[in-house]
Amino acid sequence: MGRHAMGIGLVLALVGGLAHAAELTPAERTAILGSVDKSAPRTAQVAHQIWDFAEVGYQETKSSTLLQGELKKAGFTVEAGVAGMPTAFVASFKTGPGPVIAILAEFDALPGLAQTAEPMQSPIAGQAAGHACGHHLFGAASVAAAQTLKEWMVANKISGEIRVYGAPAEEGGSGKVYMVRAGLFKDVTATLHWHPSSENSASQSVSLANVSGKFRFTGASAHASAAPWRGRSALDGVEVMNVAVNMLREHVPDGTRIHYVVTDGGKAPNVVPDKAEVYYYVRHTDPQIVRDVVGRIQKAAEGAALATDTKVAFEQTGGVYNMLPNDTLGRVMDSALRQVGGITWDAKETAFGEAMAKQLPANKAKLSSVGEIQPYSIGGGGGGSTDVADVSWVTPTAGMGAATWVPGTPAHSWQAVAAGGTSIGSKGAVVAAKTLALAGATLFRSPELLTKAHAELEEKRGPDFAYKAMVGDRPPPLDYRRNPSGAE
Repeated sequence: MGRHAMGIGLVLALVGGLAHAAELTPAERTAILGSVDKSAPRTAQVAHQIWDFAEVGYQETKSSTLLQGELKKAGFTVEAGVAGMPTAFVASFKTGPGPVIAILAEFDALPGLAQTAEPMQSPIAGQAAGHACGHHLFGAASVAAAQTLKEWMVANKISGEIRVYGAPAEEGGSGKVYMVRAGLFKDVTATLHWHPSSENSASQSVSLANVSGKFRFTGASAHASAAPWRGRSALDGVEVMNVAVNMLREHVPDGTRIHYVVTDGGKAPNVVPDKAEVYYYVRHTDPQIVRDVVGRIQKAAEGAALATDTKVAFEQTGGVYNMLPNDTLGRVMDSALRQVGGITWDAKETAFGEAMAKQLPANKAKLSSVGEIQPYSIGGGGGGSTDVADVSWVTPTAGMGAATWVPGTPAHSWQAVAAGGTSIGSKGAVVAAKTLALAGATLFRSPELLTKAHAELEEKRGPDFAYKAMVGDRPPPLDYRRNPSGAE
């Protein structure tokens, strides 16, 4: 057993010595739900401020500062700039020895998706990014849940610690990976999180392991008409590489996902570009397959450089594990969500939803589904990747989704940005905050569940597991959202 497992074992032994009744009393549940409702206007205000900031990965200075300030006002101790990331933080409230329950908070936006809070496509002039994955709601609701849990702990003399992990750059920057690598979760007993969605569900899914990185080609510039023979096109290198990779798709394991975007292809057609860049993602449920495919893509890049008489360098910007779902914690989350219930829209929100539904091609989802809780399941695939996965390999972890978007809305779309900027998003965030708070309180009350959740983790990851980050030992890529010239 590794040092990490031994440390958690000691924590669980201590938790077992502090056993409480497993069930929350009706009065406790009422107090928790009431506390979240009381803070709901402020939660919505904070979320909307972050929606307005729309800061991309590792540049979320204002968003991170705002969330840290909310936690400090609530009595949390905040350590900022952790794990080499200026916008990352860990906030803690501790009453004494006992379980350490972590709640994850995100706050980065996506580039190229600025959108008004209207049910038709309407970009915001002069704004480059938008919260198309709802992380403005994610961060605000997680903070609200932690504040409520702190009040409950004090009122009920609960011994233990609640932590909020302010994690930047989830969208391709692997922020939580660096926090895990730095050992910031080594004494965490259980971790809870949530994510904006178009439905309410506590099903625990399996995400895809992912490696992302940028291939930068260097050639020689020349006049594209007067003396093209003097040039060596870096863009040619990128294009030859992309053709080779597209041929490779036929010969990789089933379930592999490869996608790319050319982030720098030159500035003018009459100049042979001496620099070019292409940004790649590779995904699969098996981290080793991801590593193998990335190695083959690197060979394709080297071949393209040879063919075009250019040079190529590869910078891996991100890398995450596949999610390790925890059924024990998942059922706790599902029970909490069902106690909270679904969402009720008013007339204005319903009108927004009806208008937005017309903007969702082939959408068969019913608007009334926001009032429902989906059946619980474990082990299904979501198709995406997340740095929460790395957390799930070092501490028992469970999440849930709340209906912050119009049913049928895909993530990373302008439709998600629009709904997330309205009260539809805010109402979903309240459901999430209540669910996280109830689940966290239940775990503080239930040492046997924490022990069971950790045993499940140990069984799934194997007795010889030793965490090794997919990003290796590289520092956080703090400039990965900047273009090659360094400009925003």
